[in-house]
This record gives sequence, C-alpha cells and structure tokens, in this order.
Amino acid sequence: MDQDFLPLKGTDHLEFYVGNAKQAAHYYQHAFGFELIAYAGPETGAKTEASYVLQQGKVRFVLTTSLVPDSAISQHVQHHGDGVKVLALWVDDASSSYHQTVSKGAISVMEPKVIEDKFGQVVISAIQTYGETIHKFVERKAYHGPFLPGFEAKSSSFSTEPVGLKHIDHCVGNVNLGDMNKWVKFYEEVMGFSLLVTFDDQDISTEYSALMSKVVANGNGYIKFPINEPAEGRKKSQIEEYIEYYQGAGVQHVALATDDILLTVSQLRQRGVEFLMVPDVYYDDLIARVGTIDETIDSLKKLNILVDRDEEGYLLQIFTKPVQDRPTVFYEIIQRKGAKSFGKGNFKALFEAIEREQALRGNL
Repeated sequence: MDQDFLPLKGTDHLEFYVGNAKQAAHYYQHAFGFELIAYAGPETGAKTEASYVLQQGKVRFVLTTSLVPDSAISQHVQHHGDGVKVLALWVDDASSSYHQTVSKGAISVMEPKVIEDKFGQVVISAIQTYGETIHKFVERKAYHGPFLPGFEAKSSSFSTEPVGLKHIDHCVGNVNLGDMNKWVKFYEEVMGFSLLVTFDDQDISTEYSALMSKVVANGNGYIKFPINEPAEGRKKSQIEEYIEYYQGAGVQHVALATDDILLTVSQLRQRGVEFLMVPDVYYDDLIARVGTIDETIDSLKKLNILVDRDEEGYLLQIFTKPVQDRPTVFYEIIQRKGAKSFGKGNFKALFEAIEREQALRGNL
C-alpha cells in the first residue's frame, strides 16, 4: 500500500458559527457536560468576534459568534443558522498537508500560517470541502497553551458534570442531489481516504423517502465521514429538509462516542436533551435480530436506545432532535462493542422517527 501522504492524528476541533456563543456555551456546558477551557474575545484583543472552547474527553468544540453585523461569521449565521464551519484535523505537518492536498486539486482557503504567543507556536492551513465547510490542518507539536494563540485559559463559572463523552466517532455531511460521488472522489483523490461502506436507497428508505450514503475514512480510521445525498421518494427526505433550512450542503450530525451509553443518555435526558423516539415494537424482536447483548431490553427501551450488530460485534446508538430551531444539526450518541459499522439495521426505524418529526414541522 502507498504511504499515507496525509497522516491524520485525529480530530483537533469542530468550530461552530453561532448567533450567540455565550448562550450556546452555557447550553453545552449544562446539557452535554462540557467544560469551558479557553476563550477569545474583546478582553483578549479580538475586537470583532468571541469564541468559547469547550472540551470533554477528546471532544473539543469551539463556539464562535460575530460582534459586528457585516462579518463573514454574521453572514454564515444569517444564511445557515448555527452550524459547523470548521472540521479541524490534527496533523504533524500543516504545511505538507496543505501542499499535498492543494496539489491534488483542493481549493485553498488559508495558506500555511504560523501563529504564536508565550506558549509556543501553531501552524494552521485550510482547504475547502462541501458547502461552506472547511478543513483546517492544525499542527500543535510546538505549543503548550490552553487551545491556540490568541486564546486565554478560562474555566466554567458553574460546576459542570461530564456525561461520559470520549471522542468524535464520525461526522456526517449532507450534500445536494447528485453531489455525493463528487465528494467521495474528493476525499479519495485529494485526501487519500478510502471508501469504507456504501448504503443505497434500498438500505435507507421508508414508505415516504429515501437517501444514499457513502462512508469514507482515512488510513488509520481515526477520521470517518459519511456523506449523504437525497434519493427519489414520495415525499421530502430529511436530507432535502436539511438542505432547504441550512441553505446548502453542510454537517448534518456529529457522532459522539461513550463507553456507557445508558449512563450518558440518562444524564443527557435529565438535563433536557431531547431525543428521537422509536416505537416500543422496535424492541419486540430485538434479541432475535441482534443476538445476545450485555444490556437488558428494559433498560434500552426505557431510554429508547437502538442496537445493531455486524460481523465484529454490536453497537448501541441514539439520535438527538436538532439542537437549534432550524431542523439542521443534531447529535448521535454511540457505544461500540466491537462493531465497526453504522447501524444499518436501525435505518428504517430511525428515519421513520425523523419523518414523524418532519410531519410535526409540516415539512414531510
């Protein structure tokens, strides 16, 4: 096999552009148990924007808001609502990552740039991906500060309790009809990813709607990006609803891994996080479908957690409702017990649950 020309160490952070970062940060601290670790804003010399850096396990979110009406951040929020702007990848060499990908056809967003402060220096570069989303390459081996130069350490002003989130399992992108293969090709040719699995409209369909999905992953498997596009159906698919409200392609959901999904979901529910509901009949034939599992059916049913099995083991998963008023970004909580797949056996139940929510919004 060819040497990996774009070695990735993992996800460095996700940056969300939001309408009110202070309030969004409070929500993620209270509801999801993130800890505030760093801040940039007028007090640190940033005059036109404010950013809050939140962390739990290896999951790091940056929530950024504009302080002026005519900035790129303001325009992004006006157009898309709150959403993911940056999928930042942790690399050993941000310069090489940039030049390798641009030479293979990536559109440049930021040439390699060194930023520094008293804690050392970071090299950052960036390329374009689907919609207005970008990939930043972050090289931080010579840096020992709380996040990046320009940020100051800051801690939560109230006691936060983590819910057991460990790392980002995968990030899912929704693209326009006909664009999925173009972006799969981008990840394969520009970033050296490989195609992990394909789901067609036979795998992912309900009475009303369907979608197609392909999953690409980097060499070490640390980074996995499923990419969805709509497929022909009788009514509007969840992907079409997303694209309509997000005004284009973007990150649909982020899957967060836990080692104890029963504990994590119990905590999230207690703090007001809302989840999609599947009917109780889903559990009637669960053991016949997935075989023996460690958890009791009653405990899964109580929390509405879904189960699926592949050749390597099984997984448990659940999906939140959108976490902002536009029906766009949501989260998946996932616990893998050997399984490497994405819950194909749950697609029908899950998408019927999404359609029930769409119907309530008048968007099916």
